[in-house]
Amino acid sequence: MPSPHAPAPDAAQRGEEILAVFDTAFGELLTADPAAFRVKFRKMAASAFAFYRGTACLFYKDLEDGKDSGPYLDDRTGRVWIHGDLHAENFGTYMDATGRLIFNVNDFDEAYVGPFTWDLKRFAASVALIGYAKALSDEQITGLVRIYAASYRERIHALASGAKDDEVPPFTLDTAEGPLLDALRDARSLTRFGLLESMTEIRDFERRFAEGGGSVELDAATRYKVLAAFDGYLETLPESSLDRPDSYRVKDVVGRRGIGIGSAGLPSYNILLEGNSDALENDVVIYMKQAQTPAVSRHIADPAVRGYFQHEGHRTVISQRALQDHADPWLGWTELDGAGQLVAEISPYAVDLDWSDIDDLEEIAAVVADLGRATATMHAAADDESGHSLVPFSTERAIDAALAADEDGFAPLLVDFAHSYGARARADHQIFVDLFRNGRIPGL
Repeated sequence: MPSPHAPAPDAAQRGEEILAVFDTAFGELLTADPAAFRVKFRKMAASAFAFYRGTACLFYKDLEDGKDSGPYLDDRTGRVWIHGDLHAENFGTYMDATGRLIFNVNDFDEAYVGPFTWDLKRFAASVALIGYAKALSDEQITGLVRIYAASYRERIHALASGAKDDEVPPFTLDTAEGPLLDALRDARSLTRFGLLESMTEIRDFERRFAEGGGSVELDAATRYKVLAAFDGYLETLPESSLDRPDSYRVKDVVGRRGIGIGSAGLPSYNILLEGNSDALENDVVIYMKQAQTPAVSRHIADPAVRGYFQHEGHRTVISQRALQDHADPWLGWTELDGAGQLVAEISPYAVDLDWSDIDDLEEIAAVVADLGRATATMHAAADDESGHSLVPFSTERAIDAALAADEDGFAPLLVDFAHSYGARARADHQIFVDLFRNGRIPGL
């Protein structure tokens, strides 16, 4: 990214840069489904933070233009498993493969291999945007970014030093506090039966998807292709997930509309499965969606990374398994019409961190500190024990050594970036709104 002291491009020039990046990132999908992108862009127009969430493509283009090598990047720390879209709202709850409710990073659609500092910078800028929206001063935002940096540094060092599980426990119902604990309690109050009631109905003594609510009935040919892709998906599951073959009996399949802001234009399907018993309340809903090209991958030239993945579905799953301990046992990949697909459960226990009521500065600081620890835990999960030859070393030890070489410079690096890119994102948001409302985005 350009220096915060460098003159900013004028609005017209920056608008052309934004349009060029959008064309590269969204062009084909936008042409295929302009209605989905009108919805996506209207959501992005709502605030600078919403715009930032939807433009990882622009963020990484700016990092590349700024020749972001950084003082903490070397042959190892420049190519570790990273989340790829780490911002303050990409955290929430999930139930892991052991049955524990965990609060941690979620949404791994953009995960890849790259510099660990890119995750930290993307998060730091998101803190600046949230802080600005909550009318925090620059000094207060600086304090929050420093807290994030210190918590990340402390946890990475503890993990690199061989800390035991009870010394660095995950965020669970027993260990979490504040808004993180609130999210976990909300997740615990949800049920599989409630999810099924919202999506399905019982007809002729069997559960089926209900009409409406974004469901699209499939023609016979499409249904056949989806079921064939499902058979391929089963081959990608770990053996521990296949202990009851009846669990994978397909009861129904539908197309889906209206999926998340980051998946506009991507085909998606829901599949209803038997589950772990004949009881109708234990049925499971999984989704199959075309996996996207991660924004960061356009700026990583390493052929060993590019050549490692069969397709984007494979890349998403392998990355998530590397970054998340005890990942979703339904997580797998397949192909449909030559495109890589991500397959995972629609979990009844997923609750995102809600920032709307986190307004007290001390509470914000406590949450940011916890998210710093969660980020470190995620990076440390992706080490030489993850079974992947692409990153064949201990990530936490490599990052710890790099940070130890310049302890004093770490927090200021993130603080400077947070302020400069936060200001850039706020200005870009206004430029984007003007482009959109004046019909300047091609295809819309």
